[in-house]
Amino acid sequence: MKRLLIDLDICSKCDDCGMLCSYIQHPLNNGINTLREFAHFAINCRRCDDAPCVASCPWEAIELQKDTNMLKRYMMRCTSCKSCSRACPFGVIYPETIPFVIARCDFCLGRLREEESPICLESCAAGGIQYGEFEEKKEENIFSVSEHLLVKTSYRWERVPEISKRK
Repeated sequence: MKRLLIDLDICSKCDDCGMLCSYIQHPLNNGINTLREFAHFAINCRRCDDAPCVASCPWEAIELQKDTNMLKRYMMRCTSCKSCSRACPFGVIYPETIPFVIARCDFCLGRLREEESPICLESCAAGGIQYGEFEEKKEENIFSVSEHLLVKTSYRWERVPEISKRK
């Protein structure tokens, strides 16, 4: 199965992402921003016990999901006030990835013919996104964050289990 691979190291060097999207229902869509947000939440979020980003949201638009221990932003509640971005003590939530306009990536599922690739690949001049038969390879810093998305990054934060107190 073909999947998208986002290289966050390359994406972080772009000042303005000009990638196009072929999502039929929303021709001005910039679905890559949603994918970048999801990738950052999955890879870099520290999953704070007190979650200041969640507490700061006046509209309850961001939540730390209990089943996956990942942040989720509810697009219909979010007003793009960016209070979550300012509240995050680790700078994980980038202000530019919290747009008011709702954008979604559907991974071009069911819309591509054999040998076709998503238009986002053709419009990404920096090469930050790839499409193909990729697998998770932690030793190469490639992590699976969903069934259709892999993220490559040289930085990944992981919580270390608490060290038990010595008697």
